Amino acid sequence: MQYKFKMKPFAHQIEALKRSVDKENYAYFMEMGTGKSKVLIDNMSMLYDKGRIDGVLIIAPKGVYRNWLSEELPLHLPDHIEKTIVLWKAAISKTQQKRLNTLFETNEDLHILLMNVESLSTKKGVDFATRFLISHKTLLAIDESTTIKNPKAKRTRNILELAKDAKYRRILTGSPVTKSPLDLFTQCYFLDPFLLGFFSFYAYRNRYAHMRRVVISGREINLVASYQRLDELEQKIKPFSYRILKEDCLDLPPKVWTKRFITLTSEQKKVYEQMRTTALAQLDGNLMTTVTVLTQLMRLHQITCGHMKTDEDEIIDLKNNRLDELMSILDEVTGKAIIWANYQHDILKIENAIKKRFADESKDIMVTYYGLTPPDERHKNIKKFQENKETRFLVGNPQTGGYGITLTAANTVIYYSNSYDLEKRLQSEDRAHRIGQKHKVNYIDIVAEDTVDEKIVQSLRNKINIASQIMGEELRSWI
Repeated sequence: MQYKFKMKPFAHQIEALKRSVDKENYAYFMEMGTGKSKVLIDNMSMLYDKGRIDGVLIIAPKGVYRNWLSEELPLHLPDHIEKTIVLWKAAISKTQQKRLNTLFETNEDLHILLMNVESLSTKKGVDFATRFLISHKTLLAIDESTTIKNPKAKRTRNILELAKDAKYRRILTGSPVTKSPLDLFTQCYFLDPFLLGFFSFYAYRNRYAHMRRVVISGREINLVASYQRLDELEQKIKPFSYRILKEDCLDLPPKVWTKRFITLTSEQKKVYEQMRTTALAQLDGNLMTTVTVLTQLMRLHQITCGHMKTDEDEIIDLKNNRLDELMSILDEVTGKAIIWANYQHDILKIENAIKKRFADESKDIMVTYYGLTPPDERHKNIKKFQENKETRFLVGNPQTGGYGITLTAANTVIYYSNSYDLEKRLQSEDRAHRIGQKHKVNYIDIVAEDTVDEKIVQSLRNKINIASQIMGEELRSWI
């Protein structure tokens, strides 16, 4: 394929482009880490160069959509394309309004609007998206399209209406079926109501699911008993979709890093601002030493993780979004995953959440490797994670488990929270990425935006040792 790519595509990505490049409707059912974001960016770049589009609206979950601005578009959008990119924010300040207005300037730029899927539940979000779509020749893409699988959800209904105003439509997900084949209906309907031949979810369900009526609490309800005609469904989907798994494309680079952004709750924001004010007062009073700098960073970081420790060593939980985001990631990933957390309190919460979420799958679904894991159990846990197919998750602390052990059964490593220690970060990354690893490894950082947490992750990614290099006045820019 002759095109001036910013980054040369791999063979499977070229194949995806060949199949989709000029089609109005297409689904990239590409497993996490296989480069579906790059394929979409290359596809929209080629359409723009042909004069087919001048606008792109990308809708993604709240924890993902910022990635398009900070990582995906800068990495893959060709340099020759002049572009205007705006990130949607619910609170529209004068500055934000000015940015949004640039999307409607009559120039030759490719206008790109990035919105979180949650905003499409609001009138304000829907109205602006509609205005953008009808003002441009647009490609509309849904990243992690299972977010619209529920046909009854308000945001799903709104997005299906928006689709009518887009010339080109794309969906992206590594797991198009999270619970049942019924998940596919609204995803495909978004692309084109005619693709599957059903205008009603219930007609689709009756074709591919066998229903039975049961009585619960005196009420008769319909439940899915089994699924049917799935071979037929697969054949219907093939012409407008491309499916690839990590195991099928060993030409990928060995490591891929992504971020999943979360926002602080109102309770967290209040406590964070109080602690921030205290830290700045200490800094202004020249009371900061190397020890107190790291202490203040740790306290601010703990708040972003959802808890705080008092001077009496009492731990107070704060309402937060971090654990929910982790559960969403675990629902998306296939294969085994390592979850690293910096604080023992977080590990205990993760343990309980996984046990509750996956209780019906296996009693061996998870093992641990941290300070409270008895020394005589640690080796057994590593062996179980490496060899037992039912053991999908290892939860640990890099300080304990980041050195000297092999965890090559995992192809996903999630950093629920990070320490400041660069060596521990690099060592913990290499537990999965070492001799014996046959697949590329995905590294996912959960990041609280606009906080010290974001600074920590960025510094570690840039291989900066925070503990030794972020001192004194430098702290001011962090907090």
